[in-house]
Amino acid sequence: MVARLTGQALGPYQSAVIRIGFAGTWLLFLLREFPHRQEMYGPDGPWSFDLAQQLTASNHAFTVLMWADSQVWFELVYAFAVFSSVLFALGWHTRATSVLFLVGVLSLQNRSIFMGDGGDNVIHLMSIYLVLTRCGQVWSLDERRARLRAERAGEGADRARTDRAGTDRAGAVLWAVLGAVLAVATLAGKVDGGFAGGWLTVLWGLWAVQGLWWSAGRYARSDQPRILLDVVANVVHNAALFVIMAEACLIYATAGWYKIQGSRWQDGTAVYYPLHLDYFSPWPALSGLLSASGVMVMLVTYGTVIAQVAFPFTLFNRRVKNVLLAGMMTEHAVIALVLGLPFFSLAMIAADAVFLPTSFLRRLGGWATRAREGLARACGRLSSRVARTRLGRALPGPREGAPRPAETAAEAGTAAGTGTAGTAEEPHVGFTAVPTPSP
Repeated sequence: MVARLTGQALGPYQSAVIRIGFAGTWLLFLLREFPHRQEMYGPDGPWSFDLAQQLTASNHAFTVLMWADSQVWFELVYAFAVFSSVLFALGWHTRATSVLFLVGVLSLQNRSIFMGDGGDNVIHLMSIYLVLTRCGQVWSLDERRARLRAERAGEGADRARTDRAGTDRAGAVLWAVLGAVLAVATLAGKVDGGFAGGWLTVLWGLWAVQGLWWSAGRYARSDQPRILLDVVANVVHNAALFVIMAEACLIYATAGWYKIQGSRWQDGTAVYYPLHLDYFSPWPALSGLLSASGVMVMLVTYGTVIAQVAFPFTLFNRRVKNVLLAGMMTEHAVIALVLGLPFFSLAMIAADAVFLPTSFLRRLGGWATRAREGLARACGRLSSRVARTRLGRALPGPREGAPRPAETAAEAGTAAGTGTAGTAEEPHVGFTAVPTPSP
């Protein structure tokens, strides 16, 4: 057991799914709220800059939006949050982009704390946990770059040889740029805390660990330093993955036990009321159809409570867990459609994905690969067809009154004495044989 926890990072596909899920959810939220970003997080919002400054001074929350009260700085931070989400979802230098993703999430959410809901709280927590995971092992640009580097290094190359086979210039430049930005912010006194604690220690510690990792893989004469760092990284990853799983179980357990204490959940009518609120009824006809049946309302109410309370206990039985997990993901999809809470549902589905079986995720990856290859082949055929069509239109046709090719060949044959009128020989392609004079 100890060898397994230290020798490998468990759940590579699960960690990749939650990385893509939370980065994609946050990215879609930022894009959807782009027209309303000023009212939510901007300097002209209802939660003013002075109020936010007083709150962050008391709770020591981290947000770079407090570094300047200007429209230009806000737009830069918002664009940075969008860009970091894209890079993190693609898995480009995930160790660095996970920290950038964390900075983007905390900067916006801690600026206006009253703008969030349960889904935002989940993203807030998971962005912290994902920094400690090795979530770029599969389905990432990092994995693709490592695979290509291993192919160049030769079959059977170990990880140390693979890392030394090429120089990651982009990673080194990114590390240097982030260090320079962090140094400027530190000298300006923008980061809260000292070197003995606080966000200053966290950010500088992450930056130093990244530099140590790269140095050990690049300049170490033996494999021992890199092996030691791998063991530490695996232990931290496995611990963070366990915390993510425990957090998901805690969310469902607390939600279920609090529902049990409510009278509306006890009599089976709790689901009826949000279906008749305008704020949670994007499709009034659909909401009315679901709430028209008292039996349906009762089944959904009791089923929700039973599923949330029982979910942590089903982890001991794989088959029961998979069935209940599929049901809960379906329930979140229904909540997104019926109650108009898409980002909350996406965040919860991404959190549930940590419990998906590895065989299913591998099969899902195979389907995605075949779909991508099929799309690439279809695009290739379409582009070649368009190119042939354009080439056919570009070639000039015979001019009006010009002789046909057959007539031209017949006339040429008659003039040369090699055929009769109206008859043409087959055109000759290639070099003609020159007779060799006899001695």
